[in-house]
Amino acid sequence: MSIRAILQFTALVCVAAAVKGQDSEPVQPRVVNPGKFSKPPSDAIVLLNGTDLQGWTTRDGAPAKCQATGGEMVCRSGDGDVMTSQTFGDAQIHVEFKVPLMPNETGQARGNSGVYVHGAWEVQILDSFENPTYPDGMLGAVYSFSAPLVNAARPPEQWQSYDIVVRMPRCDADGSLTRPGSMTVFLNGVLVQENVRLDRLGPGHIDKTICTEGPLLFQDHSGFSGPMTVMRFRNVWIRRLRNEAAT
Repeated sequence: MSIRAILQFTALVCVAAAVKGQDSEPVQPRVVNPGKFSKPPSDAIVLLNGTDLQGWTTRDGAPAKCQATGGEMVCRSGDGDVMTSQTFGDAQIHVEFKVPLMPNETGQARGNSGVYVHGAWEVQILDSFENPTYPDGMLGAVYSFSAPLVNAARPPEQWQSYDIVVRMPRCDADGSLTRPGSMTVFLNGVLVQENVRLDRLGPGHIDKTICTEGPLLFQDHSGFSGPMTVMRFRNVWIRRLRNEAAT
């Protein structure tokens, strides 16, 4: 075969592969089995005491409509987003959550919430156990930023955990971004995000600038027409990390 013929054949193969890639479904992260939970460390700020919702409000500052019962925060569709009155910068965050069983729903219409870090970037909560959806919107995703490295989802109705390390973006005196932030996420003890670049605010963020501190926010997912969604949270804590703005 001549060199010209080889080049023509290679070009045809590349075009065919590109067309096939356009028609195929997104590659789903491989499934792994997750681990266990931990208690708050001695220097943690415990944000959920299990007896009331002191320190939690709605987006507009009103008292949270979720319920505190049995050591848990129970949030139903329509209760509205709930967030901490405290704000944080660089932080280590731990959240435990339970997604309801909604077998008659699929994709994003199943048990759905989100952990908004700084009220700005959503680490997705979704029933992603044998429930494919777009990868950057599944459990373990930084929503619209990054799909998880693997799918470490437990089945619905089982407790799961997020451990998140966030370094906030830095800005100059004029508010211009000088250094992007980053986020690393463990889902059920499994690394699913590593140093995701945070150089813009994410969808659904609160009213803030990119370099200001923000609260921890749990999303109410009442926009779908499916049945009532009941999300449960417990053992929520944050450790403030050393501010490295001057380094």
